[in-house]
Amino acid sequence: MVYRVSADIGGFEFSLEMGKIAKQADGAAFVSYGDTVVMVAACAAKEAKEGRDFFPLTVDYRENTYAAGKIPGGFFKREGRPTEKEILTSRLIDRPLRPLFPEGFINETQVIALVLSADKENDPDVMSITGASAAIYCSPIPFYNPIGAVRVGYMDSQFVVNPPISKLKDSSLNLTVAGTEDALVMVEAGASEISEEMMVEALEFAHGIIRKLIGLQKELYEKIQPVKREFVKSALDAAEVERIEKEFSAKISDAMHVKGKLESYAQLDIVGNEIVSSVPEEEAERRVQAEKIYHHVMEKIFRKEMLEDKRRPDGRQFNEIRPISAEVSLLPRTHGSALFTRGETQALVTATLGTADDEQRMDTLEGESFKRFMLHYNFPPFSVGEVKPLRGPGRREVGHGALAERSILPIMPSEEAFPYTVRVVSDIMESNGSSSMATVCGGVLALMDAGVPIKAPVAGVAMGLVKEGDKYAILTDIAGAEDHYGDMDFKVAGTEKGITGLQMDIKMCGIDKKVMAEALAQAKEGRLFILGKMSECLQNSRQEISPYAPRIITIQIPKDKIGGVIGTGGKVIRGIIEQTGVKIDIEDDGKVNIASSDTDSAQRAIRMIEDLVMEAEVGKTYLGTVTRLVDFGAFVEIFPGTEGLLHISEVADFRVQDINSEFKVGDQIPVKVIQIEPPNKIRLSRKAVLREQAGLPPLEPSQRPPRREHSDRRPGQHRDHDRDRPRPRGSDRGGPPRRSY
Repeated sequence: MVYRVSADIGGFEFSLEMGKIAKQADGAAFVSYGDTVVMVAACAAKEAKEGRDFFPLTVDYRENTYAAGKIPGGFFKREGRPTEKEILTSRLIDRPLRPLFPEGFINETQVIALVLSADKENDPDVMSITGASAAIYCSPIPFYNPIGAVRVGYMDSQFVVNPPISKLKDSSLNLTVAGTEDALVMVEAGASEISEEMMVEALEFAHGIIRKLIGLQKELYEKIQPVKREFVKSALDAAEVERIEKEFSAKISDAMHVKGKLESYAQLDIVGNEIVSSVPEEEAERRVQAEKIYHHVMEKIFRKEMLEDKRRPDGRQFNEIRPISAEVSLLPRTHGSALFTRGETQALVTATLGTADDEQRMDTLEGESFKRFMLHYNFPPFSVGEVKPLRGPGRREVGHGALAERSILPIMPSEEAFPYTVRVVSDIMESNGSSSMATVCGGVLALMDAGVPIKAPVAGVAMGLVKEGDKYAILTDIAGAEDHYGDMDFKVAGTEKGITGLQMDIKMCGIDKKVMAEALAQAKEGRLFILGKMSECLQNSRQEISPYAPRIITIQIPKDKIGGVIGTGGKVIRGIIEQTGVKIDIEDDGKVNIASSDTDSAQRAIRMIEDLVMEAEVGKTYLGTVTRLVDFGAFVEIFPGTEGLLHISEVADFRVQDINSEFKVGDQIPVKVIQIEPPNKIRLSRKAVLREQAGLPPLEPSQRPPRREHSDRRPGQHRDHDRDRPRPRGSDRGGPPRRSY
C-alpha cells in the first residue's frame, strides 16, 4: 500500500511517500519538492556484531546526472567517485541523525539517498535529511525522534524558506538547520557578517518550518504504524561500577588534569590498564566490562567537575582561550604563509595566487561553474602522534576544509578588484581541539601575507557545552577531551562586524534558544580576542604581492576587437604569448587579463594588444608605413591592421604629379588623421605635419586645392590623372583596383 503526506513549504508542495519504491528496504521515502525528487532508503542489521563498541552508521548521498538530463563526462560515461558536494551532503545527513539513535544501539545501519530528478532550483540536500529521517522513523529500526531540515536565506530584509539556487548568491545568509520538534541538533551556515542577534532569529524562524516537516512524518507514521524491533541497552554491573569509582576516581581525576595532551593521555592509559588488571585474567568478560566502566566513570567525573566544581581539565576559566602565537612569511618561495598555534593545535597555512587558467571547473546538476577561491585541509597522522598510511582526503578533511572556506569566502575581494585565482592549503601540524578554526585564522594571515586585499580579518573559535537538566556550562576554545565528552561542538567564525561561518553539532536531543544566544555571545567575545592576537602579527594585507607570484594587469578592449586580438584559430594571441611568455585571458566583455612574473614582458604584451585594438583619432599624428601606391595617392598603415588613404593632394604644399616620385612601399612617414568617414574610411595628410614642423598655420578647408574624387567612376574603370578620361582595368597606364577603405 502507498502512503503519502504533503504540505506547503515556502511556496512549494513538499511531499513524503512510502510503500511504492524500494519495498525490501527497512524504510524508503520518496521525497518531492518542486520538480526535485530524492529517494532515501534505510536498512539496519537485525543483530549487533559481537565485541563491537561503536555505532556503525554509514550514510551515502549520490547525485545521478540523469536527474538533470545530463550524461557524465569522461571515458566511462558513468558516475564515478563521490564529488565534494556528495561528500558534504552525506555528512550533512549523518550529523543530525547519529546522536538520536538510542544509546547503546550498535547494529550496522546504512542510509542511501539518490537524487532522481533535479529542477536546478530546489537543492536536494536538505530534502535528503528529512527523507532520511522519515525512512528510518517510519520503519522497524528503533529510531523514535524524527528530525526535519530546512535552508534559510535572507533577502530584501526578510528570511526566505529554501531559497532557489539561482538566488542564493544574492542572499546574505545561507543557513541549513536540522532539528527535532523541541530543539535544534545541527546548524551549518555561511553569512556576510551578520549579527549574533540576527542568527538567533534565523534559527528560530527555521525551527518553525522544521516542526511542520516533523508533523508530516508523524502523520505518515500514524498511517503506516510500523512495528519497531526490540532493543534493550546492555547495562553495566552496578557493583563493579561502584567498586571502580571508589578505588580509581581520584587517580582518573588526577590524570585528566595533567598538563599536556599526550602526557595526560599517557597517565589515563596507565590508570585504565590498572583497572583492567584489577580483574583476574581468567574472567575475560569482566575485563571487557571493566574497560567500558572505566570510560563511563571518566565521563562521569568530567561532567561532575564541569557542572559542580566549575573546573576544566586544563584549569582554564570557561571563557578562557589557550595561549596563541602567530607568525607569517615562514616559507620563502610561497606567495604567502602563516603558522598559527593555539594551545596544542597548530596549522601551517599557505596561500598561492594563480590566473584564470587555475580556476576549478565545477560540473554539477545545476550546470557548469568555476571557483576562483579554494581552501584545502590536510590532517596527517603525525599531528596526533599516530602511525597511519597517507591516503587521499577523507570526509573529515573535506568537511573541515569546506567550513573554513565558507568562513573566509565573504571577505575575499571581488574579481574586478583582484583578478587572481587563490588557493589556500592548511596542513595541521598538531591537533588538540578545533583545527578547522585554526585553519581559518592561519588562512587569513596567509592571505594577508600574500597581499590579497581582504575586506576584513576573520577569526574562528570552537565552543562546547556540557548540560544536564537545568545545569549547563558553555566552554570557549574546547580541547579534545571537552569535545569528546561534551554535548555540543559549536564553531563560529567572523569579523569584528559579524558572523561569516557557523557549524554546530549536538550529541543530545538539542538546545534551546536561550542557551544558543548565550553561546553565540560568548563566542563573539572569544573571536574578538583572537582577532586582536592576529593583528599583533599582521594588521593589514601587504601592499605588494610576492615577487614569485604572477602579476595580473587588466585592460579593456572593445568587444568588436576581440576577434582581431585572438586571430584566426588563435594565431595572433598565440604569437603574443610566444613572444612575451605571458598568460592572456580574454573575456566576452572585452576584459583582458595579462599575467606574468616579469613586469617588462607584461607591458610588452599590453603594447602589442593595444596596437591591435588601437583606433584612429582625428587630429592625431602617427608614424605610418606605406603599404601600397596608387595613381591618386598612397595607402599608409598607421598601426597594425589599420590603414588610411594619403591622397596625392595631401602629400605636400606643392602639386605632386607622380606619387612614385615621393614614396616607395615600406617608407615610414609621419601623417595626421584629418577625417574619418563611416564606416571606417580614414583620410590622412602629410602636408599638415610638414606645415606644423615648419611652424606654419594649418590650412583652412577653403585654402586646400580641390581634391579629385574617384568614387564617381564606373565599375571596372579607374581615373587617369594625366588625362581626365576613364581607362579600362588592366591598362598599362593604370594600377591595381582601388582598395575599399
